[in-house]
Amino acid sequence: MPPSRSLARLRNGLIVTAACLGGLWLLIYGGAYDVGADAPHYELVSWLLGIIRQRSIAVRSADIALPADLGDPQRLAQGAALYGEMCSGCHLAPGMEPSEISQGLYPRAPDFRQGTGLRPQQAFWVIKHGVKMSGMAAWGVTHSDELIWDMVAFLGKLPSFSATDYRAAIGNAAEEHEHAMHSTGRSAPGESRQ
Repeated sequence: MPPSRSLARLRNGLIVTAACLGGLWLLIYGGAYDVGADAPHYELVSWLLGIIRQRSIAVRSADIALPADLGDPQRLAQGAALYGEMCSGCHLAPGMEPSEISQGLYPRAPDFRQGTGLRPQQAFWVIKHGVKMSGMAAWGVTHSDELIWDMVAFLGKLPSFSATDYRAAIGNAAEEHEHAMHSTGRSAPGESRQ
């Protein structure tokens, strides 16, 4: 190839690279991308973030073992109290109207009255570790694995609850949540990263 063609290709490549870097600089430092929670992502960004989130959760939850007592009534009762206190404001509950926070989140928190769409191991991982830039807290920082499994157990049953069933299940959620934080009635879990 003659030197003039090689130089022309190199020059064109440098121009394209400079244009891409300039566009990236404008996007990042120029504030061109709106990160406001009231402005939806571009479709491509939303799609890409959705795939990243799904694959990240699937990979990181693949080796988590289910507890044998996931359907235990004590676990379900404890999970109901925790859900009522910690989760219903964003994820809603039977008979509950959308809350101010649930309407203001972006991305919107899933409405768990219809189910989670997650395997129990995936729900455990999400509750324990949270999801960056979504408003989903990492409850594993303040709650034991046992308490997180209680929440997972309850989530599996939530779609079958009526508003009356739900109100009965959450009982004195605030008091029960406080009690759960100090004593679960089960042995303390190890510090696993699950």
